[in-house]
Amino acid sequence: MIDLAFSILAADFTRLGEDIAAAERGGGSAVHIDVMDGHFVPNITFGPPVVESVRRVTDLPLDCHLMIEEPDRYIADFAKAGANWIIVHQEVCRHLHRTLSEIKAHGMEPAVAINPATPVETLEEVLGLVHHVLVMTVNPGFGGQSFIPKCVDKVRHLARLREEQGLGFRIEVDGGIAPATVEAVVDAGADLLVAGSAIFLPGRIEANAREFVRLAEQARKKVLV
Repeated sequence: MIDLAFSILAADFTRLGEDIAAAERGGGSAVHIDVMDGHFVPNITFGPPVVESVRRVTDLPLDCHLMIEEPDRYIADFAKAGANWIIVHQEVCRHLHRTLSEIKAHGMEPAVAINPATPVETLEEVLGLVHHVLVMTVNPGFGGQSFIPKCVDKVRHLARLREEQGLGFRIEVDGGIAPATVEAVVDAGADLLVAGSAIFLPGRIEANAREFVRLAEQARKKVLV
């Protein structure tokens, strides 16, 4: 099954609850929350208080992408706020195994992300620990960027490792994911797609989400043929 994790970074913050509800009605199955600190990435966005607010308006899994330095300091805060999945970046975690284990100890599903310039090989020792691996298909920090086609090779590499090792982690992609890029990433093995700009257009959110899910499922069926 291919799931849509809709990114609220592209939503209208003055009507966030309504926008989340519309994306959920359209078939979105997780809420992707981009947490940025202005240090690891050149932008500042949400923190635990926003996660806590989102938790009150949906029962969907909250997929919290920590694009921050020293993520270990905030694991307990995000757990308390109601996060379900916590993604940390390989590039900032000095002791990645320990960080992922700490997320699990706080009752959340651990996940790990890699930037476009980071090789898949840096994750091989932790693939058995994670709920999903996030392949960034843009350089992180801002929404609305153009998809980097070369990153599809990393999705394919991860899918091959998953099959060879008999593992169950999911493969998530984030950055420039839109109707034009869905088929390429699904064909490569991605099954958890983050989309923001492609979903959150005023008056079109529910319809956009429904069409996105339809295209993703259509791409999946092609893979199975």
